[in-house]
Amino acid sequence: MPASHRDGAQAAEAKAAARPVAPNLWATRREWRMALELVDSAIHTRDLEEWPAGDGHPVLVLPGFLAGPESTVFLRKHLRRLGYRTHDWRQGRNLGVNAELTARLEDLLLELYDRYGRTVSLVGWSAGGIYAREMARALPYYTRAVITLGSPFNGHPSSTRAWNTYRLLNRGPQHDALFTELACSERAAPLDVPTTSIYSRSDGIVAWECCVAAPAPRTENIEVRATHLGYGHQLETLRIIADRLAQPEGEWTPYAGVADRADAADSAAPDGTAHGRAG
Repeated sequence: MPASHRDGAQAAEAKAAARPVAPNLWATRREWRMALELVDSAIHTRDLEEWPAGDGHPVLVLPGFLAGPESTVFLRKHLRRLGYRTHDWRQGRNLGVNAELTARLEDLLLELYDRYGRTVSLVGWSAGGIYAREMARALPYYTRAVITLGSPFNGHPSSTRAWNTYRLLNRGPQHDALFTELACSERAAPLDVPTTSIYSRSDGIVAWECCVAAPAPRTENIEVRATHLGYGHQLETLRIIADRLAQPEGEWTPYAGVADRADAADSAAPDGTAHGRAG
């Protein structure tokens, strides 16, 4: 092998070795706790008197890979009870991204904006969060805020337990182009709209490091104690989503959880990027 090719191969191997490692099998098996998270939230969200009320603006919720509208029912109903106009993404089961899907999602965002005459908040779970970020990147004027739940937008998706399945279902040059070094770097670039990235070190599907955004104005990372399959109904996560959506448009400030307010303040970057744990 020529020296230049050998050096290139070694560099590629070094980059791959530097990637966060997908959660191990033990961590994935612990995802069964999502059932307990659902029960806990169902009990504690019966009375919403102390939750911040919504202002009626539209919220579009996007499911994760291999999931469909049924996975986000609890989250959408919860936000609807708080006063938001919530919508499913209307694309059935999430089997992977393509140009047609991208166009349909952008059309949906514009449709909701036209219907309500208000900017739209996007809440994306796992891969749904990657789509949400790219919708906001393409249409920032129509997007109010983006909230991602365990979304691996920062890095290569091989750091997830779902990567092999994704490759089986999505083949060809058009998909390979989505995961080049340049494409991954572009997906990780900060957005122009308020962005909240929620992640969990207990995630049994996605390496949590891939769900954390780089410091930027109006960007924050918030750690919770959720399973990957439980993000959309875990109580701690629901409180954060409700808090973030309730902010008046144009008046974004970093999240400060009640229990760990001091930690969030101590870890806030000068540009306002918060790295606190939710309370």
